[in-house]
Amino acid sequence: MSANRAPLLPFIGLILTSLGCPSAGVPLRADGTPGPEKCPEEALKTMRILRMHVSDAADVELDANQIGARPITLYEGPVESVLDGSLGTLDPATRLYGRVWTSGPQVVVRYYEAKPPDGDTVPICAVARLGDGQLRKRPESKPGTAIIEFSNASVFVVDSFR
Repeated sequence: MSANRAPLLPFIGLILTSLGCPSAGVPLRADGTPGPEKCPEEALKTMRILRMHVSDAADVELDANQIGARPITLYEGPVESVLDGSLGTLDPATRLYGRVWTSGPQVVVRYYEAKPPDGDTVPICAVARLGDGQLRKRPESKPGTAIIEFSNASVFVVDSFR
């Protein structure tokens, strides 16, 4: 590869990554948290087939690399989570792929894809939630990160992101 093309590689990777990522064009609120976003029709169709209904929930390990740790640090950007229980016809150990936002007072996690242990990756729409403000980040969190108390939360099926 010529020396002239090498500096372009990071930019090409960024463009290709953003083309396949539904969360890439999410508008941000003044506090840096994500704004409203429609669930793609393909994800809505897939969720019906998988018997996933709005407000269905299951437990999830927020970061596949920090299972059981306490506290954990979530980083702004892509995240891979792991289902602890069934969600519709998705079995435990299904991987959920999404995005973390850490700019606001609380962590926001939106999921856009699921990959069952023995299946193909499919589009979904779901969010991580935990009651009593427990997804609130600790004051010592540095920019672009969120230190939170627990490695697990609940994941809820949604038909749009609000």
